[in-house]
Amino acid sequence: MPLIGAVADDLTGATTTGVLLARSKARTAVFFNEEAAEKAEGLDALDAVLISSNSRALPANEAYEKVKSATQALKRMGVRHFTKRIDTTLRGGVGIEVDAMLDMVGEDAVAVVVPAMPQSRRILVGGYSVIDGVALINTPVAQDVRTPVKENYIPRLLSSQTKRQVGLVALDKVLRGADAVREALEAERSAGCSVIVVDAITLEDVEEIAKACIELRWNVVSVDPGPFTSKLAYHRGLIGTEEPNVPPEADEAGKTVLIAAGSATPVTKRQMEVLCEDDRHVRISVDPVPLIEGGDAAMDEAFKAVHKAVELLESGSQPRAILFETALHGELLNLDEEDNKRHYAGGMSADRINAGLGTIISQVLEQIGREKIAGLYTTGGDTMVNVCYQLGVECIEVMDYVIPQTDVGRLVGSYDGLPVVGKGGLTGNDNTACDIVSRLFRESARQ
Repeated sequence: MPLIGAVADDLTGATTTGVLLARSKARTAVFFNEEAAEKAEGLDALDAVLISSNSRALPANEAYEKVKSATQALKRMGVRHFTKRIDTTLRGGVGIEVDAMLDMVGEDAVAVVVPAMPQSRRILVGGYSVIDGVALINTPVAQDVRTPVKENYIPRLLSSQTKRQVGLVALDKVLRGADAVREALEAERSAGCSVIVVDAITLEDVEEIAKACIELRWNVVSVDPGPFTSKLAYHRGLIGTEEPNVPPEADEAGKTVLIAAGSATPVTKRQMEVLCEDDRHVRISVDPVPLIEGGDAAMDEAFKAVHKAVELLESGSQPRAILFETALHGELLNLDEEDNKRHYAGGMSADRINAGLGTIISQVLEQIGREKIAGLYTTGGDTMVNVCYQLGVECIEVMDYVIPQTDVGRLVGSYDGLPVVGKGGLTGNDNTACDIVSRLFRESARQ
């Protein structure tokens, strides 16, 4: 029976937290929705279940209902320890989603919010979020096309979203250790706070916060990108020590990695430019406008890309990787404007682009067979969801990461065991895409 349960607002977030548990000896599965989780076979063999509510860009009332329903599903599975997985950059309605989980977990529940992920240089100081040395509101997240973040002080950001009182335990208390953190948490709760933000700049800080929470014996709901959840689980005796799970080098002959790049961030663009400097890696540009239009235009554009890929895969010089991308060439579309001029609901243009990428990947696999495919690599949570949806996959067993927030898993169900890596659009350095492709070849050898 799974004792650890998490609700994440998108799929890549769920896998990021799940991988930390999987690397710590917990059998962990990530589900695309609660229905898939509840009907899944073998739940009793799992230690942790993570459900994507896919709610980050939803209106507040819809996001609340999604998280509420997913939390109820976890309770029915027997979960005892709950996590609200949040984005390291605090996108979406974090406060609303925390309310939804707390309302379901119990009146005595306290949300301890630790937004830090030091492994990825995401830290919190004085309640202010700093991403790789840059203030959150000065990163590309402030201009995110669907969920921009305009507030850098996290207690104020949460106070604008939650119905609960928000407190803060600042870094000076954290640096003094678990006893000081425990006293500060007690003081905040005595002041009426049931959502308490805690600073952290290192994994050691996160561990001290976890120890303090264990000593308090509160009904703690962890609200974080993954490290705090993992440290809590360790000190509760539910998981072991985190260790990498890297397979040996593998023969790459006769196989290709398929890449669906749905992210339009400068980080992803640079990573793909570096990847394609190697002429074994082939770029197939897909025009996003027909995909947005839908209908025959979208199918024609998708199958044009499929035809090119199949020709390459059946040629005498099979590529090491094929990159399908819609936003890394030419002028970047303003997807809000595309929605408005077509009278679409907000986000529909992005959804249609990602659905098109999903169609391309599924059709290539159907026509060429999985034997020639080493694995799948997707950038952006919505892209990963759409690719897996088109493949008929509703669950991923997570295994490891290439780097933090770049997660390795295996498809469950359709194309069972096929390796997949999902990466957030803002994650990694210039060589990360190259490292992911190499890792997928290693993973393909131990299927």
